[in-house]
Amino acid sequence: MAQVLEFKLPDLGEGLTEATIVSWLVSVGDVVAVDQPVVEVETAKAMVEVPCPYGGVVTARFGDEGTELPVGAALLTVAVGAEGAGAAAGGAAPAAAAPVQNGAAGEKSGASGNVLVGYGTSAAPARRRRVRPAVATGGAVPERREPPRAGSAAVPTAVPAAEPVAGPVAVISPLVRRLAREHGLDLSRLTGSGRDGLILRSDVERAVTERSATPTATTVPATPATPATPATPATPATPATPVTPTAPNAPQGHRTPLRGIRGTIADKLSRSRTEIPDATCWVDADATELLLARAAMNAATGPSAGPKISVLALLARICTAALARYPELNATVDTARREIVRLDEVHLGFAAQTERGLVVPVVRDAHTRGAESLSAEFARLTDKARTGTLTPAELTGGTFTLNNYGVFGVDGSTPIINHPEAAMLGVGRIAAKPWVHGGELAVRQVVQLSLTFDHRVCDGGTAGGFLRYVADCVEQPAVLLRTL
Repeated sequence: MAQVLEFKLPDLGEGLTEATIVSWLVSVGDVVAVDQPVVEVETAKAMVEVPCPYGGVVTARFGDEGTELPVGAALLTVAVGAEGAGAAAGGAAPAAAAPVQNGAAGEKSGASGNVLVGYGTSAAPARRRRVRPAVATGGAVPERREPPRAGSAAVPTAVPAAEPVAGPVAVISPLVRRLAREHGLDLSRLTGSGRDGLILRSDVERAVTERSATPTATTVPATPATPATPATPATPATPATPVTPTAPNAPQGHRTPLRGIRGTIADKLSRSRTEIPDATCWVDADATELLLARAAMNAATGPSAGPKISVLALLARICTAALARYPELNATVDTARREIVRLDEVHLGFAAQTERGLVVPVVRDAHTRGAESLSAEFARLTDKARTGTLTPAELTGGTFTLNNYGVFGVDGSTPIINHPEAAMLGVGRIAAKPWVHGGELAVRQVVQLSLTFDHRVCDGGTAGGFLRYVADCVEQPAVLLRTL
């Protein structure tokens, strides 16, 4: 007799509480091996392939591509045992059994206990299955149904929107219920586009959009007067007010929910500006000698020649040397204990613009790397950022950030500190400008450097000393040789 185990969306670490299904890697009826990736999800930090800790036959999947699920929500069920595998081979679904929560039968089923490769590999302790209470908008939560067996009657689809559903509503995600409740939607009047009529988040958002397009329509159709209430006819001059957050005078433009990576960026920047008393100082520097030094490095031939060095790598090497002189800026503030925590290692973050938004990959132990190693690591992380394959570990733990916004063709900016760090160095474009050099006016390659710092960790003298040292190294790269 096959045992059906339920695999839930695991805790992906780094404080992540939800993920969006990007693509399913298996289908119902497929045989999966232990730790085989079954779904690709996108979190606020990266795209991750989630492996299943059970080996057997997939009997159900919960959530279509594009569905956002909270941690702990069911992803799929797997029938573990010879009977389940035999049923799949014969083209029929395995015998139905009560789903078992993650880890409840891990040892008995031979499961690995892994919830995600690289994240917590110990099996979860056995726990009793909890019964969720009824929800006001949809009544009791229905039990999840397995796919119909071969030859069985097809599962009926969702009831058309014009006829309310009597009894439980086919909704699994609490996020869908919350979204419907916030917009005043009756879930019993929606037609689900998911499997077996399951109502998805996209169904609710579509209903909200359609209602916004016709603001005079009411959420609940007008009920004709009954004989019991004949004395209250509807007044044409005062139609019922729609139960919708968009009033007639509210802006009707396109609305994009702040979720996923965009929501994480918004939360982090808001927290930075709310919590950190930041200040910014800046200076123009003549980068002509730095560019000449880089050209000489990259033009070298013979045994001493190596991989090409990027300008960003040289600036990063200058930053690590400056932080060695001014360690106050490689710190964070423990607000709960009112303490400044000065950090020993420099984990250098750098801003990278991608199609998914702005991300900040982190070069670990940047203070131990030379220009070649920094160039290689920047290239590797940038490539992963563009393909959306950065891991949460590669996006967290930074102690100082280097932001090269000059690639966008702008001269200057006032960077927002990447909370909980204490400072960020911004670099504008390097452009030919008139400059006094050697007592004469000349055309030189000039760059603006700006430092935003947490005024709690240091005063302007320290911040100014840091920035001046960086500018001196940019103008005279030989200055950096003193610290090597």
